[in-house]
Amino acid sequence: MSPSNKVKKERVVVICPGRGTYNKDELGYLKRLHADKTEIVDLIDEYRVTQDQVPIADLDGAQKFSMAKHTAGENASALIYACALSDYLSIDQDNYDIVGVTGNSMGWYIALAVAGALNRQSSIKLINTMGSMMTDGIIGGQIIYPVMDESWNLHPDHDSQIANWLSQVNSVKGSEVYVSIYLGGYIVFGGNLIGLKALEEILPPIDERYPLNLFNHAAFHTPLLEEISQIAKSQLSVELFNEPEIPLIDGLGNIWQPYSTDIRQLYEYTLGAQVVEPYNFSKAIEVAIKEFAPDKLIILGPGATLGGATAQCLINNRWLGFENKDDFISHQKQEPFILSMGMEEQRNLATNKS
Repeated sequence: MSPSNKVKKERVVVICPGRGTYNKDELGYLKRLHADKTEIVDLIDEYRVTQDQVPIADLDGAQKFSMAKHTAGENASALIYACALSDYLSIDQDNYDIVGVTGNSMGWYIALAVAGALNRQSSIKLINTMGSMMTDGIIGGQIIYPVMDESWNLHPDHDSQIANWLSQVNSVKGSEVYVSIYLGGYIVFGGNLIGLKALEEILPPIDERYPLNLFNHAAFHTPLLEEISQIAKSQLSVELFNEPEIPLIDGLGNIWQPYSTDIRQLYEYTLGAQVVEPYNFSKAIEVAIKEFAPDKLIILGPGATLGGATAQCLINNRWLGFENKDDFISHQKQEPFILSMGMEEQRNLATNKS
Protein backbone atom coordinates (compact mmCIF):
# COMPACT_ATOMS: atom_id res chain seq x y z
CA MET A 1 0.00 0.00 0.00
CA SER A 2 1.45 3.36 -0.97
CA PRO A 3 1.71 6.09 1.68
CA SER A 4 -1.08 8.06 -0.02
CA ASN A 5 -3.43 5.06 0.30
CA LYS A 6 -2.78 4.43 3.99
CA VAL A 7 -5.83 4.72 6.24
CA LYS A 8 -5.54 7.78 8.44
CA LYS A 9 -5.51 6.81 12.10
CA GLU A 10 -8.18 8.26 14.37
CA ARG A 11 -6.90 10.12 17.41
CA VAL A 12 -8.19 8.66 20.67
CA VAL A 13 -7.91 9.38 24.37
CA VAL A 14 -8.12 6.26 26.54
CA ILE A 15 -10.06 6.37 29.81
CA CYS A 16 -9.29 3.89 32.60
CA PRO A 17 -12.03 2.67 34.96
CA GLY A 18 -12.27 2.96 38.72
CA ARG A 19 -13.04 0.57 41.58
CA GLY A 20 -16.75 0.00 41.00
CA THR A 21 -16.55 -1.50 37.52
CA TYR A 22 -16.21 -5.27 38.09
CA ASN A 23 -19.66 -6.46 39.14
CA LYS A 24 -21.85 -9.55 38.78
CA ASP A 25 -22.24 -9.11 35.01
CA GLU A 26 -18.47 -8.87 34.56
CA LEU A 27 -17.70 -12.19 36.26
CA GLY A 28 -15.48 -14.18 33.89
CA TYR A 29 -14.38 -11.08 31.91
CA LEU A 30 -10.75 -12.20 31.69
CA LYS A 31 -11.54 -15.81 30.89
CA ARG A 32 -14.17 -14.86 28.32
CA LEU A 33 -12.37 -12.06 26.48
CA HIS A 34 -8.69 -12.42 27.28
CA ALA A 35 -7.82 -16.10 27.37
CA ASP A 36 -4.80 -15.19 25.20
CA LYS A 37 -3.36 -12.83 27.83
CA THR A 38 -2.31 -15.34 30.46
CA GLU A 39 1.07 -13.61 30.79
CA ILE A 40 -0.60 -10.57 32.39
CA VAL A 41 -2.69 -12.67 34.77
CA ASP A 42 0.28 -14.86 35.70
CA LEU A 43 2.47 -11.85 36.48
CA ILE A 44 -0.20 -10.36 38.74
CA ASP A 45 -0.90 -13.66 40.49
CA GLU A 46 2.78 -14.38 41.05
CA TYR A 47 2.93 -11.13 43.00
CA ARG A 48 -0.32 -11.80 44.87
CA VAL A 49 0.91 -15.24 45.96
CA THR A 50 3.80 -13.50 47.74
CA GLN A 51 1.18 -11.40 49.56
CA ASP A 52 -0.95 -14.45 50.51
CA GLN A 53 -3.84 -13.13 48.41
CA VAL A 54 -6.41 -14.93 46.25
CA PRO A 55 -5.22 -15.20 42.62
CA ILE A 56 -7.26 -13.05 40.23
CA ALA A 57 -7.56 -16.10 37.95
CA ASP A 58 -9.58 -17.74 40.75
CA LEU A 59 -11.64 -14.59 41.38
CA ASP A 60 -12.50 -14.16 37.71
CA GLY A 61 -13.16 -17.87 37.29
CA ALA A 62 -15.44 -18.20 40.33
CA GLN A 63 -18.80 -19.91 39.86
CA LYS A 64 -20.67 -17.09 41.62
CA PHE A 65 -20.06 -13.40 42.18
CA SER A 66 -19.47 -12.45 45.80
CA MET A 67 -20.01 -8.82 46.81
CA ALA A 68 -17.80 -9.26 49.86
CA LYS A 69 -14.98 -11.01 48.00
CA HIS A 70 -15.00 -9.39 44.54
CA THR A 71 -15.47 -5.78 45.72
CA ALA A 72 -12.89 -5.94 48.53
CA GLY A 73 -10.14 -3.43 47.75
CA GLU A 74 -7.29 -5.94 47.73
CA ASN A 75 -9.16 -8.05 45.14
CA ALA A 76 -11.09 -5.50 43.07
CA SER A 77 -8.07 -3.32 42.36
CA ALA A 78 -5.90 -6.08 40.88
CA LEU A 79 -8.84 -7.67 39.06
CA ILE A 80 -9.90 -4.42 37.39
CA TYR A 81 -6.31 -3.58 36.51
CA ALA A 82 -5.91 -6.93 34.73
CA CYS A 83 -9.14 -6.45 32.78
CA ALA A 84 -8.35 -2.85 31.82
CA LEU A 85 -4.75 -3.56 30.79
CA SER A 86 -5.89 -6.52 28.70
CA ASP A 87 -8.50 -4.32 27.02
CA TYR A 88 -5.88 -1.65 26.35
CA LEU A 89 -3.64 -4.19 24.64
CA SER A 90 -6.61 -5.23 22.47
CA ILE A 91 -7.16 -1.76 20.98
CA ASP A 92 -6.47 -1.75 17.24
CA GLN A 93 -3.48 0.59 17.12
CA ASP A 94 -3.28 0.29 13.34
CA ASN A 95 -6.48 2.34 13.20
CA TYR A 96 -6.24 4.32 16.43
CA ASP A 97 -3.50 6.70 17.54
CA ILE A 98 -3.58 6.92 21.34
CA VAL A 99 -2.76 10.55 22.08
CA GLY A 100 -3.64 10.71 25.78
CA VAL A 101 -4.66 8.62 28.79
CA THR A 102 -6.74 9.48 31.82
CA GLY A 103 -8.89 7.65 34.37
CA ASN A 104 -11.33 7.89 37.21
CA SER A 105 -10.11 7.51 40.79
CA MET A 106 -8.32 4.13 40.95
CA GLY A 107 -8.22 4.46 37.17
CA TRP A 108 -5.37 6.93 37.68
CA TYR A 109 -3.12 4.05 38.78
CA ILE A 110 -4.17 2.07 35.69
CA ALA A 111 -3.54 5.15 33.53
CA LEU A 112 0.01 5.31 34.90
CA ALA A 113 0.47 1.69 33.89
CA VAL A 114 -0.88 1.86 30.34
CA ALA A 115 0.93 5.14 29.66
CA GLY A 116 4.26 3.59 30.64
CA ALA A 117 4.87 5.66 33.78
CA LEU A 118 5.02 2.33 35.62
CA ASN A 119 6.38 -0.91 34.21
CA ARG A 120 4.39 -4.13 34.66
CA GLN A 121 6.08 -5.14 37.93
CA SER A 122 5.82 -1.65 39.38
CA SER A 123 2.18 -1.34 38.30
CA ILE A 124 0.94 -4.38 40.18
CA LYS A 125 3.01 -3.45 43.23
CA LEU A 126 1.50 0.05 43.40
CA ILE A 127 -2.06 -1.01 42.51
CA ASN A 128 -2.07 -4.00 44.85
CA THR A 129 -0.48 -2.02 47.68
CA MET A 130 -2.98 0.85 47.43
CA GLY A 131 -5.89 -1.57 47.08
CA SER A 132 -4.79 -3.50 50.17
CA MET A 133 -4.35 -0.52 52.48
CA MET A 134 -7.59 -1.09 54.40
CA THR A 135 -7.82 -4.86 54.77
CA ASP A 136 -8.08 -4.38 58.55
CA GLY A 137 -10.95 -1.89 58.31
CA ILE A 138 -12.29 0.61 55.79
CA ILE A 139 -11.88 4.29 56.63
CA GLY A 140 -15.23 6.04 56.19
CA GLY A 141 -17.27 5.56 53.03
CA GLN A 142 -18.69 7.15 49.89
CA ILE A 143 -22.12 8.26 48.69
CA ILE A 144 -22.95 9.05 45.07
CA TYR A 145 -25.67 11.58 44.21
CA PRO A 146 -26.84 13.16 40.92
CA VAL A 147 -26.64 16.95 40.43
CA MET A 148 -28.12 16.95 36.90
CA ASP A 149 -31.57 16.96 35.34
CA GLU A 150 -33.14 14.24 33.17
CA SER A 151 -31.44 15.72 30.08
CA TRP A 152 -28.02 15.24 31.70
CA ASN A 153 -27.46 18.97 32.17
CA LEU A 154 -25.99 20.09 35.47
CA HIS A 155 -28.35 21.98 37.74
CA PRO A 156 -27.40 25.70 37.46
CA ASP A 157 -27.05 26.01 41.24
CA HIS A 158 -25.32 22.67 41.86
CA ASP A 159 -22.13 24.24 43.25
CA SER A 160 -24.03 26.27 45.85
CA GLN A 161 -26.21 23.25 46.67
CA ILE A 162 -23.15 21.12 47.34
CA ALA A 163 -21.58 23.82 49.50
CA ASN A 164 -24.84 24.16 51.46
CA TRP A 165 -25.17 20.41 52.03
CA LEU A 166 -21.58 20.16 53.23
CA SER A 167 -22.03 23.14 55.52
CA GLN A 168 -25.12 21.60 57.10
CA VAL A 169 -23.59 18.16 57.53
CA ASN A 170 -20.24 19.33 58.86
CA SER A 171 -21.99 21.41 61.53
CA VAL A 172 -23.08 18.12 63.11
CA LYS A 173 -20.78 17.13 65.99
CA GLY A 174 -18.19 14.57 64.92
CA SER A 175 -19.13 14.81 61.25
CA GLU A 176 -16.60 14.98 58.41
CA VAL A 177 -17.82 14.95 54.80
CA TYR A 178 -16.06 16.21 51.66
CA VAL A 179 -16.44 16.12 47.90
CA SER A 180 -14.55 13.02 46.82
CA ILE A 181 -15.11 12.86 43.03
CA TYR A 182 -16.62 15.21 40.45
CA LEU A 183 -18.10 12.57 38.16
CA GLY A 184 -19.94 14.16 35.23
CA GLY A 185 -23.51 14.67 36.41
CA TYR A 186 -22.80 13.09 39.78
CA ILE A 187 -20.99 14.06 42.93
CA VAL A 188 -19.32 11.41 45.05
CA PHE A 189 -19.08 12.43 48.69
CA GLY A 190 -16.54 10.87 51.03
CA GLY A 191 -16.69 11.05 54.80
CA ASN A 192 -16.86 9.33 58.14
CA LEU A 193 -19.89 7.26 59.07
CA ILE A 194 -21.45 9.95 61.28
CA GLY A 195 -21.19 12.47 58.47
CA LEU A 196 -22.50 10.16 55.75
CA LYS A 197 -25.52 9.25 57.89
CA ALA A 198 -26.28 12.95 58.36
CA LEU A 199 -25.81 13.56 54.64
CA GLU A 200 -28.28 10.79 53.73
CA GLU A 201 -30.87 12.48 55.89
CA ILE A 202 -30.68 15.86 54.14
CA LEU A 203 -30.23 14.81 50.50
CA PRO A 204 -33.61 14.73 48.70
CA PRO A 205 -34.35 11.14 47.53
CA ILE A 206 -34.21 10.66 43.74
CA ASP A 207 -35.72 7.72 41.78
CA GLU A 208 -35.84 5.59 44.94
CA ARG A 209 -32.13 5.00 44.39
CA TYR A 210 -30.19 8.06 45.49
CA PRO A 211 -28.42 8.92 47.73
CA LEU A 212 -26.57 5.65 47.12
CA ASN A 213 -23.94 4.23 49.44
CA LEU A 214 -21.05 2.63 47.53
CA PHE A 215 -20.42 -0.78 49.07
CA ASN A 216 -16.86 -1.50 50.26
CA HIS A 217 -15.66 1.98 49.26
CA ALA A 218 -13.63 4.09 51.68
CA ALA A 219 -13.51 7.90 51.87
CA PHE A 220 -11.13 8.09 48.92
CA HIS A 221 -9.77 11.48 47.84
CA THR A 222 -10.49 13.20 51.16
CA PRO A 223 -8.34 14.38 54.09
CA LEU A 224 -9.53 11.30 56.02
CA LEU A 225 -6.95 9.31 54.03
CA GLU A 226 -3.96 11.41 55.08
CA GLU A 227 -2.54 8.51 57.08
CA ILE A 228 -2.95 6.19 54.07
CA SER A 229 -1.00 8.69 51.98
CA GLN A 230 1.85 8.68 54.49
CA ILE A 231 1.90 4.88 54.74
CA ALA A 232 1.91 4.60 50.95
CA LYS A 233 4.93 6.89 50.70
CA SER A 234 6.76 4.77 53.29
CA GLN A 235 6.06 1.55 51.36
CA LEU A 236 6.38 2.71 47.75
CA SER A 237 9.48 4.31 46.31
CA VAL A 238 9.84 7.01 43.65
CA GLU A 239 12.06 4.52 41.80
CA LEU A 240 8.90 2.69 40.72
CA PHE A 241 8.02 5.58 38.41
CA ASN A 242 9.21 6.52 34.91
CA GLU A 243 8.42 9.34 32.54
CA PRO A 244 5.19 8.48 30.71
CA GLU A 245 5.37 7.42 27.08
CA ILE A 246 1.92 8.91 26.39
CA PRO A 247 0.53 12.18 27.85
CA LEU A 248 -1.34 11.63 31.13
CA ILE A 249 -4.25 13.76 32.37
CA ASP A 250 -4.62 13.60 36.14
CA GLY A 251 -7.49 14.22 38.55
CA LEU A 252 -6.75 17.94 38.74
CA GLY A 253 -6.73 18.35 34.96
CA ASN A 254 -2.94 18.62 34.74
CA ILE A 255 -1.12 17.04 31.79
CA TRP A 256 2.03 15.00 32.41
CA GLN A 257 3.98 14.99 29.16
CA PRO A 258 6.66 12.55 27.98
CA TYR A 259 10.18 14.03 28.25
CA SER A 260 9.09 16.91 30.50
CA THR A 261 7.58 15.09 33.49
CA ASP A 262 9.30 15.53 36.84
CA ILE A 263 9.14 11.97 38.19
CA ARG A 264 9.37 13.12 41.80
CA GLN A 265 6.37 15.42 41.31
CA LEU A 266 4.41 12.62 39.63
CA TYR A 267 5.16 10.37 42.60
CA GLU A 268 4.15 13.09 45.09
CA TYR A 269 0.88 13.76 43.26
CA THR A 270 -0.01 10.07 42.96
CA LEU A 271 0.56 9.24 46.64
CA GLY A 272 -0.23 12.71 47.99
CA ALA A 273 -2.78 15.08 46.47
CA GLN A 274 -4.48 12.31 44.49
CA VAL A 275 -5.18 10.40 47.71
CA VAL A 276 -6.40 13.24 49.93
CA GLU A 277 -7.91 15.83 47.54
CA PRO A 278 -11.03 15.64 45.33
CA TYR A 279 -10.61 13.74 42.08
CA ASN A 280 -12.06 15.87 39.30
CA PHE A 281 -12.88 13.36 36.56
CA SER A 282 -15.05 16.01 34.89
CA LYS A 283 -12.06 18.33 34.57
CA ALA A 284 -9.89 15.49 33.23
CA ILE A 285 -12.39 14.83 30.44
CA GLU A 286 -12.70 18.55 29.67
CA VAL A 287 -8.92 18.80 29.30
CA ALA A 288 -8.82 15.60 27.24
CA ILE A 289 -11.28 16.87 24.63
CA LYS A 290 -10.11 20.49 24.51
CA GLU A 291 -6.37 19.91 24.55
CA PHE A 292 -6.18 16.75 22.43
CA ALA A 293 -9.27 17.11 20.19
CA PRO A 294 -9.69 13.34 19.85
CA ASP A 295 -11.81 11.69 17.19
CA LYS A 296 -13.02 9.25 19.83
CA LEU A 297 -12.79 8.38 23.51
CA ILE A 298 -12.16 4.72 24.36
CA ILE A 299 -13.21 3.57 27.84
CA LEU A 300 -11.50 0.38 28.97
CA GLY A 301 -13.51 -2.35 30.66
CA PRO A 302 -14.57 -4.07 32.76
CA GLY A 303 -18.10 -2.68 32.92
CA ALA A 304 -19.58 0.28 31.09
CA THR A 305 -20.76 2.48 33.94
CA LEU A 306 -18.27 5.25 33.15
CA GLY A 307 -19.85 5.93 29.75
CA GLY A 308 -22.74 7.94 31.16
CA ALA A 309 -20.53 10.16 33.32
CA THR A 310 -18.20 10.77 30.38
CA ALA A 311 -21.14 11.70 28.14
CA GLN A 312 -22.38 14.12 30.79
CA CYS A 313 -18.96 15.83 30.71
CA LEU A 314 -19.29 16.22 26.93
CA ILE A 315 -22.77 17.73 27.29
CA ASN A 316 -21.60 20.12 30.00
CA ASN A 317 -18.92 21.38 27.59
CA ARG A 318 -21.31 21.39 24.58
CA TRP A 319 -18.76 19.18 22.79
CA LEU A 320 -19.76 18.31 19.20
CA GLY A 321 -22.84 20.45 19.80
CA PHE A 322 -24.30 18.08 22.41
CA GLU A 323 -26.87 19.97 24.47
CA ASN A 324 -28.61 17.05 26.17
CA LYS A 325 -28.86 13.28 26.57
CA ASP A 326 -30.93 12.85 23.40
CA ASP A 327 -28.29 14.66 21.30
CA PHE A 328 -25.60 12.37 22.61
CA ILE A 329 -27.58 9.15 22.11
CA SER A 330 -28.55 10.17 18.58
CA HIS A 331 -24.91 10.84 17.68
CA GLN A 332 -23.77 7.57 19.28
CA LYS A 333 -26.19 5.59 17.12
CA GLN A 334 -24.88 7.19 13.92
CA GLU A 335 -21.18 7.64 14.64
CA PRO A 336 -20.06 6.68 18.17
CA PHE A 337 -17.73 9.16 19.84
CA ILE A 338 -17.41 7.06 23.00
CA LEU A 339 -16.39 3.42 22.67
CA SER A 340 -16.94 1.50 25.91
CA MET A 341 -15.03 -1.76 25.70
CA GLY A 342 -17.36 -3.28 28.28
CA MET A 343 -20.11 -3.21 25.61
CA GLU A 344 -19.70 -5.81 22.88
CA GLU A 345 -20.70 -3.68 19.88
CA GLN A 346 -18.47 -0.77 20.87
CA ARG A 347 -15.68 -3.13 21.90
CA ASN A 348 -15.68 -4.58 18.39
CA LEU A 349 -15.19 -1.09 16.95
CA ALA A 350 -12.25 -0.47 19.29
CA THR A 351 -10.59 -3.79 18.45
CA ASN A 352 -11.63 -3.78 14.78
CA LYS A 353 -13.38 -7.12 15.10
CA SER A 354 -16.73 -7.80 13.47
